[in-house]
Parts: sequence; C-alpha cells; structure tokens
Amino acid sequence: MAPPFPMEKGLALPQDCRDFLHSLRMRSKYALFLAFVVVVFVFIEKENKIISRVSDKLKQIPQPLVDANGTDPALFLADNASLLSLSELDSAFTQLQGRLRNLSLQLGVEAAGEAGAEAEAGAGEEAPPSPPGAPPPRRHVLLMATTRTGSSFVGEFFNQQGNIFYLFEPLWHIERTVSFESGGASAAGSALVYRDVLKQLFLCDLYVLEHFISPLPEDHLTQFMFRRGSSRSLCEEPVCTPLVKKGFEKYHCKNRRCGPLNVTLAAEACRRKEHMALKAVRIRQLEFLQPLAEDPRLDLRVIQLVRDPRAVLASRMVAFAGKYEGWKKWLAEGQARLGEEEVQRLRGNCESIRLSAELGLRQPAWLRGRYMLVRYEDVARWPLRKAREMYRFAGIPLTAQVEDWIQRNTQAAQDGSGIYSTQKNSSEQFEKWRFSMPFKLAQVVQAACGPAMHLFGYRLARDAAALTNRSVSLLEERGTFWVT
Repeated sequence: MAPPFPMEKGLALPQDCRDFLHSLRMRSKYALFLAFVVVVFVFIEKENKIISRVSDKLKQIPQPLVDANGTDPALFLADNASLLSLSELDSAFTQLQGRLRNLSLQLGVEAAGEAGAEAEAGAGEEAPPSPPGAPPPRRHVLLMATTRTGSSFVGEFFNQQGNIFYLFEPLWHIERTVSFESGGASAAGSALVYRDVLKQLFLCDLYVLEHFISPLPEDHLTQFMFRRGSSRSLCEEPVCTPLVKKGFEKYHCKNRRCGPLNVTLAAEACRRKEHMALKAVRIRQLEFLQPLAEDPRLDLRVIQLVRDPRAVLASRMVAFAGKYEGWKKWLAEGQARLGEEEVQRLRGNCESIRLSAELGLRQPAWLRGRYMLVRYEDVARWPLRKAREMYRFAGIPLTAQVEDWIQRNTQAAQDGSGIYSTQKNSSEQFEKWRFSMPFKLAQVVQAACGPAMHLFGYRLARDAAALTNRSVSLLEERGTFWVT
C-alpha cells in the first residue's frame, strides 16, 4: 500500500477556503463598526432625553464661572435692550436640541410617536426623584413682588437658611443704570434686560452685575453692592474679607465689618450652596420668565407675593413720601378729583400684578408645578405655616434655623424701625393701615384695582365704618387654592 501523500510545508489552501476566511474577517469588521455606531447614537439619544426632560442630574452640575479676569465684554445692552451673548446662547441651545432629536428619529433609535409624546408631556413636569444617596437637585427660587408688599420680610425665610445663596434686589442696579421710558416697547425692553440678568445670576454668574454697578468695580471688587447686608451669603466667610482701613462701603454687612465685596468670591460661594433664591420687585410680567422655566440648567420656582393694594398705597405714601405729594395735596385740600396720571399709574400696577397671577393660575405647561401665589396677609397671620408651604413647594427641606428666626421675628413687642425692617408683630401689623387711611383714598384704590382685589380675595369697604371696623373682615379665605 502506498504511503499517504505528504503535506508540504506552506501549502496554499484551496481558493474557496481563502474566500470564506476573507469574508469572515470582513463581516467581523462590519459587526464591530455597526456596534460602535449603535453605541454612539444610543449615547446621543441619552443626551437628548436628558435635555428634553430637564433631568435633575444635569441641574446638579455647577456651571463653570466666567474667568475672573476675562468677563465677556459682549454683555452690554443691544439695540433691543436684551443681552447679546445670552440671546445667542438661547438660540444655539434650541438648535442643538432640535438637531439631536431629528438625528435620533432618522436613525430609528427612538420611535416618532414616543418622541412626540415626550415633547408634549415633558414641558413643565417635575424632574424624576434623585437616586438614593444623590445630592438634592439645585432649586432656583424667585420671590416676585412689588414694593411694600412685605417681600423683605418673606425673603428672610430663604435668607436665613444656610444652604441657600440669597440675593436681595440685585436688579436695583439695572434700574439705576439703564434708562427706560414707561410703557410700550421700552417696557418690554426693560423686562428682557431684567430677565437676562436674572438668568445669569441664577447660574451664579455674578459678574454680569459689574456692568451696572456705579462706579464700576475694579479687579472685581466693589463697595457699592446694593443692600449687601441683607444677604447672609455675602457677609459670611470667605466672602467677608478683612476690613480695609479707611475703606468706605455704602451698603455694609449688619453684624460684622467686611472689606469690599469680591465678586469672584461671591460667585464661588454661590456655586457651593445647594440652592439659590432671589428677591425682585422689578419683574412685573410673568410671561417673560418662560425661557428661564424651560432652561435645563435651572429648576425655577416662582413665588408671587401680593398684598391688599390699599395697604400697599398706604405704606408707599409713608416710605416714599416725596413721590406722593400729589396724593397728599389732594387729601389735604379736598379737591374734587385726583390727577388722572396718578390714578392711571395705580391702575397699571394693579393690572400688571393681576395679569401675571392669572397666567400663573392657568397653569400653562411651561409653568406647571413652578408657580405659587401667596398673600402677605396670610403670611402675617400664619408665618410658620406659610413658610413650610413655600419650602415644600420649592422642594427644599425647611431647617430649624429658619423656624427659630420666624418665631423670634414675628412676635416682636413692637415693629422694627426703617422701611426695610423685618422685625414685627406680624399678626397685628398687617391691618394697621385700615385705621389711618381716609375712606375716600380707599375708594380711589378700590375703583382702580377692583379686578385685582376680586381675584386675590380682598373685599371692598362700602363705607368708612366698614373700613375701620375690626370685626368686619376684608379678607376672603382661599386655602390651598394659592398653590398650583
């Protein structure tokens, strides 16, 4: 029998075997490439869902501060009274969101029906709860009010909590620096400026204020930050730097002496705090806040504080006496009619407040779960209860520190001095105006502000006796109707 045919070393395989192995290698490469593509687009889709749902995880990431020595000089007012860099940022973000979603739909990663349902249901929804052990989501609380509504007092409910960075009326600087005529397009322009600055402040970009502080800060140091002493966060270490000898600070801290405010240190302190709160009496139109409510970097909560317009006028005539000489002259001389311009200004203020409240109470999708209406009279009668309601609405746990402050500052034997005092016997103070206001003055307010008073549950006084009779309540009880 012949021996088997020996295999020679390096003998080539048949052609069909070589073709099979080549095909197998190519298929493996294509499979790896396809897997890589799938992973990339799954990652893109996850990012897209994070953007569309405004997830808590994204909100927890602190935004990088503007370089201390490189504040963008483009943050000057444009012709339309907005801020150029912020408008461009909003536009770019919207375009990016749309491109991500369109790309996902084209690749089939997300069904078109699911995308549409998410877009319809996602606006205004509460973010999903944080996983166990994760830090709480960062909240951004805006206390929206007008002058003499008790906003300084209510603002202290947030100022007194250690994990909240609180600012007192930072928009005051814009009002003093930028000149706007009343009414029309100019009023809309001012609202845009206020809104854009507000957005940057909520993002802890405090450098935006430097353009409006006069005189201009040098090396990010200023001695003219309005009411610095009303913000604990601006008077704590390390923001409170050693006192500079012979240094004049117009708005100094109350309980300690600090050097000029270092804006960089303040911005860093803002980022370290868990939450941000801000009081503003210069935001009049709630609808202008929609871009803030829809910004995924923010978790906005708006608390609109209102007060009986009769009480507001009585307080303003005392606090800002020089601006109400016409009213006082009318009361003293018994003229038949008050100047129409004065009445129109009063009516316009009331209507602005009413329209914003009606918008909030309608609960549009962008504002759902983000708006709360509070009457000052209810806060004055039940301060601790209302503080708990506001904190629950904001999604922030209330600390004993705040409760102690409320107990100490709402049971004072007598009201504190000064137009911004927050020390008062609140349950007695809120109706004092009734016993000093002439009835004909109350009639003017009731005629000008009737629709707003009806919405907020303030009863009209039909005669002088009803106005001064303590047993006749001028308040309708509204309960939880005020939380939306």
